[in-house]
Amino acid sequence: MATQSRNFIQQRIYSAMQGAWNNRATTLSAVLLASSLAGAPAALAQQAGGIKGKVETQAADIAVSDVTVTASSNVMPKPRTVKTKADGSYVLPALKPGRYTLTFTSSDGTVRQTQVDVLLDQTSNVDVAFEAAPVDSTEVIQIVGSRISREGDSSLTNSLGEDVISRVPTGQDYRSLLAIIPGVQYSENATLGPSAGGSGRDNKYGFDGVDVSLPMYGNLASEPSTQDVAYVSIDRGGAKAIGFNRAGGLSINTLSKSGTNEFHASVEYRIEPASLSADRDTTESTTSTFEEDKTWMSANVSGALIEDELYFYGSYFGPEITRDNKETAYGPTKEYESDRDEYFGKLTWAPTEDLLFNVSYRTSDKEVVGDSVDSKAADSTSEGSSVSQDIFTIDGSYIIDDYTTLTFQYSDFKNENSSRPDTIYSSVTPTIGGSLDLNNLDQQGLFFVPTIRTDEGFDAQTAQVLIDTYGYLDDAGVITGGGNIGGASLINNQDFSRQSFEVALDHEMELGNTVHNIHIGGQWKESEEVLTRLSNGWGAISYNGGLDVDTNFETDEAIYYSATVYSNSLNGEENLNPLTSTSEVINIEVNDTIEHGDFTYNVGFLFSNDTLYGQGLRENSANASGYEVAPGNKYKMYELDFMDMIQPRLGVTWAYNGRDTVFANFASYNPDTTSLARAASWDRNNQSTQVVYFDADGAFIGNTEANGSSGKLFQDDMDARRTDEITIGMTKYISNEFFVRTHLRQRKAFHAWEDQPNNARTYGDYGPFGGVPENLRDKGLFIPDLAEQYASMGLSASDGSYVIAELDGAENTYYEWSIEGDYTGDNYYLNVSYVWSHYYGNYDQDITSTASDGNLFVGSSNLGDGPGRMLWDGKSGTLNGDRPHVLKALGYYTTDWNADIGFNFVFQSGDVWEAWDGGAYGYSSSTIRYSEPAGSRRESSHWQLDLNYAQAFNLTEDLELQFKADVFNVFDRQTGYNYQPIVSSATFGEARNLINPRRVQLSVSLNY
Repeated sequence: MATQSRNFIQQRIYSAMQGAWNNRATTLSAVLLASSLAGAPAALAQQAGGIKGKVETQAADIAVSDVTVTASSNVMPKPRTVKTKADGSYVLPALKPGRYTLTFTSSDGTVRQTQVDVLLDQTSNVDVAFEAAPVDSTEVIQIVGSRISREGDSSLTNSLGEDVISRVPTGQDYRSLLAIIPGVQYSENATLGPSAGGSGRDNKYGFDGVDVSLPMYGNLASEPSTQDVAYVSIDRGGAKAIGFNRAGGLSINTLSKSGTNEFHASVEYRIEPASLSADRDTTESTTSTFEEDKTWMSANVSGALIEDELYFYGSYFGPEITRDNKETAYGPTKEYESDRDEYFGKLTWAPTEDLLFNVSYRTSDKEVVGDSVDSKAADSTSEGSSVSQDIFTIDGSYIIDDYTTLTFQYSDFKNENSSRPDTIYSSVTPTIGGSLDLNNLDQQGLFFVPTIRTDEGFDAQTAQVLIDTYGYLDDAGVITGGGNIGGASLINNQDFSRQSFEVALDHEMELGNTVHNIHIGGQWKESEEVLTRLSNGWGAISYNGGLDVDTNFETDEAIYYSATVYSNSLNGEENLNPLTSTSEVINIEVNDTIEHGDFTYNVGFLFSNDTLYGQGLRENSANASGYEVAPGNKYKMYELDFMDMIQPRLGVTWAYNGRDTVFANFASYNPDTTSLARAASWDRNNQSTQVVYFDADGAFIGNTEANGSSGKLFQDDMDARRTDEITIGMTKYISNEFFVRTHLRQRKAFHAWEDQPNNARTYGDYGPFGGVPENLRDKGLFIPDLAEQYASMGLSASDGSYVIAELDGAENTYYEWSIEGDYTGDNYYLNVSYVWSHYYGNYDQDITSTASDGNLFVGSSNLGDGPGRMLWDGKSGTLNGDRPHVLKALGYYTTDWNADIGFNFVFQSGDVWEAWDGGAYGYSSSTIRYSEPAGSRRESSHWQLDLNYAQAFNLTEDLELQFKADVFNVFDRQTGYNYQPIVSSATFGEARNLINPRRVQLSVSLNY
């Protein structure tokens, strides 16, 4: 039989087996053997699990071949049936996760049954032994070593079912699931994912198999509610060439709920009032004291449209958040409001026993007002946002025969974002040559009220008139300048989309004394961003007062006003020119899992082809660059072909006693997250700004283009970013209910790409770390003929012009030792995990800005941007995400009085940081200019405990009323993190963020 990797989550094993076997004429002994290879179910594209095992006997008159094995479940409209092979083995692939009744029917008509849980991306192993009936024909049922082993798509896969998700304290959206995943750091970042052996921007997030990671940035874009999540699986490493896993960090996937033959409905109302939250601590760096009131309204309904054939599931989720915003110098401000409406529908159709299809659609709209307003700004300047999201997916499986399965999935993901002023001046159309309405400066855009200056030539009289008209009263009751009025200046529209299609064929075959499980799969993905930046009216308006201004034109007129406005806004719709950036990914995977005695070997390869498309050039072989300038034109920017990205996946597992195992695995990943399709696009100038100048009467004087980013050429023959990983470990059953797994892992990432000055290697000696290393000084320019290439396009470039090139010597290394234990009983569950790790190197993708918890460019960041920001400038050391100790425990207990008590505990070391000082390099900006080696300091460690209690009351046989209370951070541990690293800051060394205080959620639900 195959030896397979066990998932350490087992769903109520003991209760599932107790009394499960039904004996009629012979005695059947159920032996659910433990095993552990890094294997995978046969149909990951179909968001499924599977069951496999073997029928065995020592009785000569009992045949193990041609035994009919049938798996039936309320989540499957029709059962799945296979016949055992000559050796008694069987495989049931492409099963929807859920609890199954497994029926064995022998050739003489004897029927035996047991129950087994199937989890997402896991295979449950169920081996049974038919035994001869005793002489006296007395029925005897033996349960011997009852256990179920799970096998995932890697040796480091965990899978949790709905019973765990619903009973332990979790939040209401997708991101909160990361808090309960064993071995993964706890994080309260709003955007950047947690570090788990790699950059948080290289994590992958799936919902029903749809990649909902934000294109170009890698962060989680989706926020579907947890009420729809039935199963969650997470892959931390050791992947096979199954499932198209290229994540340089962790990979998480969820499966939504489905309908059954029975009609079910539920409605829940949940609140988190500010009055039940602890007071927020503050420091000089953390002055936010706002209190939010949160409510959630949710409902779902499910059942059968056609019994045993077509199921449906539908849901609604409506979170609302309100808070009183602070009063500014101009007086009270509007209340912050966030309203979201999300709808989800899903159909599950099984026209025959061999065919299964799922179709789902999710749509969500979120509106936010009063999100931010400056302390010296009028209420009208507040900003808000609008987010709409649509996810469509269809997947299916076809069981061709007992040994062959075909699966497919198509998905369409859209995420449209708009951050915009709450007050918009749509009637104001800025034009080159147009005038500024000085009588209504608070209706033209964002006006910066001046202060009185003593510079010679400054018109203080007019400035005073503006202050008297638009200023605010200070504490002494004097009208003062320096504030902002009007409406926020920027409208930022970013629309993301991703289409994907994948298909896979899985076939099992015997060759000699080996069994081969062969998987072949193909995937196509196209991701796109459409960016349009507009100004609100005249954008940002300033008073110059007649002082001299450097412009690119000559004028004798005194400049009194200037407006900074986006080029797209000038001259109305006729000038609107969105920037479209596209990437195309093709993945082909081939994998063979070979079973031979007590050993199972995995040999697989993932081949990838990535193509980046920018905008603004056209191919022209006559030019040295190969391009000519062509605004608005889509062009192939850079391609990494299949030979550039060959990712081997090799593994071996030895089941040394038939149950417990030792395993080893090597995997290579080429992460596909990159921002270069936009960051290096030639048409980035389309999003540039114009500075328009006016005289004392508001009449047009002239305009000049503000400095902005432009397109970049690529260094030739760059190697693809890569992460190599080695894992060794072992699994063991201490008892039928107690499972332990431990492993050692090393990850090493290298070949990072960044935009950087073409002549960076020639900087020579400078700064506190000595400047350019000796081994790089003679390498010269990244693109030796850059000036010639630019000239061929009618442009000019200096040696210091930016290009896309490999960062010389960039690498980071992650070491990890982990031990995980899982204990399951009739009415309780406990999981405990501990991870020791060390993360170091010179390339830190997650700290490239003073505020890194955001959607930052990957491959075009501050890193590499001149002296002080190069890898040789103190970047070598311990990296962000290094938390040597992470201890997590979670579980629940179901009482005799129909209540559930759950908990989630975490302890983890603090993250690392270092001092930043631009002055050490002769610059005023200190952003990522290290004055000491990376990771020289460490933040405080953190621990917290979350608890919940749920009490259910049966009103009728079918109607249940449930009350629930969740308490997060019970002991109110508001640990500081994200320390201020800039030496010149008055708050240097202080935490800029604090862990959220204790808060209570209360809910009531009615379930049918």
